Amino acid sequence: MDIVLRATFAFAFIVFLTRIAGRKELSSLEPIDLILLVVMGDLIQQGVTQSDYSVTGLVLAVGTFGVLQATTSWAAFRFGPFRKLVDGEPIVVMQDGKVLEANLRRERISLEDLAEEMRGQQLASFDDVAWAVLESNGKISFIPKTR
Repeated sequence: MDIVLRATFAFAFIVFLTRIAGRKELSSLEPIDLILLVVMGDLIQQGVTQSDYSVTGLVLAVGTFGVLQATTSWAAFRFGPFRKLVDGEPIVVMQDGKVLEANLRRERISLEDLAEEMRGQQLASFDDVAWAVLESNGKISFIPKTR
């Protein structure tokens, strides 16, 4: 039972960390991010199992994470306020070619990062964009102006 409680706490802590990390950071993994994820995984494993290398400990820890993930996914599907808490909401970062700098600052996105994303979607100028929305998954959707 101790492993289940520690796994539950670890799961809640991971959800909390992903919410404060920011969408941009989660949408593009740099090499250091990958290294940190591997190290975090090992540290979480040590904290959850406390050197319990038994198959029972494995089943309890992984099973708890699986049940919590399925429960979180179901609750996010069923309850809008919970979805906002876990996944966040899309944020408009450009409107009619004008950059909404307060929203970019809040999400820690630079103008250079925004321009790079635009170029990746074959948009050359801010003036070509009707809307740019930072989605809850960290990707930026651009809606071009119609001419």
